[in-house]
Amino acid sequence: MANRRTKFYLDKRNAKWLGVCAGIADYTGFDVTLVRLAMVVITIFGHFVTIPAYLITAWVANDRPREFDYADREDEKFWQHVRVRPGGTIRDVRSRFRDIDRRLSDLEVYYTSGGNSRLANEIDSLR
Repeated sequence: MANRRTKFYLDKRNAKWLGVCAGIADYTGFDVTLVRLAMVVITIFGHFVTIPAYLITAWVANDRPREFDYADREDEKFWQHVRVRPGGTIRDVRSRFRDIDRRLSDLEVYYTSGGNSRLANEIDSLR
C-alpha cells in the first residue's frame, strides 16, 4: 500500500523522545515547541492522562517515510494545509489557477492588441 501524505506519522527526525509531538506539529503545522509545551501543560493539569495516550500513539503510529521529507517550506505548508482542511485546499488551488488564467489572459490581450505599438516595433526589429 502506498504511503499517504494526509496520514499522521511519527516524526523521528525531529523527535525529543518518541516523535509524537513532532508528528503532531508536522501534521497540523504548529510549531513543535508549542506542541511540546501544550503537552506538558495538559499532562500536568490533566492528571497525567496524556502519558498513556502518548505511549499508545507512539506504539500504533508509523514513522514518517523519508520520501515525505520536504524540499522546501512551501511544499511542507501545502501538505499541512491539505491535512487540516482538504476541501479548502481544493478551493484555494482552483482560485489560484483562475487568478493565473485571468492574469495570462490579460497579458495576452495586452501584447496581442494593436494598442501596444512599442512591443510591435521591437518584435519587427528582431525579424
